[in-house]
Amino acid sequence: MSPTDWSAWTVILLKPDCLARGLTDDVLAWVARDVHVSAHCVIAPTEQQIFAHYDDLLPPEVSREFGLDVPAELRRLYVGNQVMVALGHGPDAASRVRALLGHTDPSIAGPDTIRGHFGVDSLHNARAETRLINNLIHTSDHAAVVERDFDIWYGRDQRHLLTPPQPTGAPHGHDLPRPAPSPAADTRPDLNPQA
Repeated sequence: MSPTDWSAWTVILLKPDCLARGLTDDVLAWVARDVHVSAHCVIAPTEQQIFAHYDDLLPPEVSREFGLDVPAELRRLYVGNQVMVALGHGPDAASRVRALLGHTDPSIAGPDTIRGHFGVDSLHNARAETRLINNLIHTSDHAAVVERDFDIWYGRDQRHLLTPPQPTGAPHGHDLPRPAPSPAADTRPDLNPQA
């Protein structure tokens, strides 16, 4: 197998608020305008995955700056809830998809962005309620972290998922939307043919 060109990939994380509001198909369809979306599956993240993914938010000084216990909030938001992970593929995938997200605070994100269009929370409300903001989606920050993000969410043993799509003449994300597997199903992409 040839080395992976990580600059052509991004990892997409649809957060619990996105799933709770039933927006997964709409958000992935928006992303699929710019990159091919594949290997999407619903999982219940572990604390280990969440803390690895958000390791930059774990130092005590971040909790002091935010005025809340960030590790406890991450546990509250994610552990015991479902998220959807997916892969995006295309030239400069990470930077292209990041441009679609909009500002972290949906209340000031542009209406032509995912968070601006679908978001309903605000940083002001989140701070007033001493919680982290609900902003639907996270993706790899840049190409240099895609491999790390992939290993957190899919695992090194799933590298076979990193096969670039074959040109078909169909628009990006031609296989979307697909229904999410039931929570009782094993949703690892290698074991669920619908993922």
